[in-house]
Amino acid sequence: MIEGEEQFAALLAKYERLVYTLCCRMTGNPFDAQDLTQDTFLSVYQKLPGFDGRHERAWICRIATNKCLDHQKSAARKMEPAKEEIFLEIPDQASSPEAACLMEESKKEVLALCRQLPPPYDEIAEAHFYEEKSAGEIAAEKGRNPKTVQTQIYRAKALLRKRLKGDGAR
Repeated sequence: MIEGEEQFAALLAKYERLVYTLCCRMTGNPFDAQDLTQDTFLSVYQKLPGFDGRHERAWICRIATNKCLDHQKSAARKMEPAKEEIFLEIPDQASSPEAACLMEESKKEVLALCRQLPPPYDEIAEAHFYEEKSAGEIAAEKGRNPKTVQTQIYRAKALLRKRLKGDGAR
């Protein structure tokens, strides 16, 4: 049996990382992958006397794949929710009418504040804060340097903050 143990040790050293990686990818869980790697090599050890020695990599990977598939089947069976539970867990994507109305009012206030700023900050603030465009998108549209647009957004934000606090109101 010493020869079989040496063969097993060689297979373990050679394929342990491969089997762990395979199991980790199939389960998506490193803890389950560790357990399945151990289960795989336990099966390899038990079946080693009947193994002919050909295609050892494919043989070991097939054992690991089967272990993972069995694990997924048993885990899915244990965690199968009732039909009603599935629908209760889906978040409601629609906002309430009140929230939609408040959002629309807020956007109108943002637009009005942006339009009160002096040029060029008014157009930059409107594009960034109202239309929700990035500095890169604004720079591409206006044909300006992205760093310049970033600076203008920063300054527009400071001006808006002053207006909101009432320090710079006209």
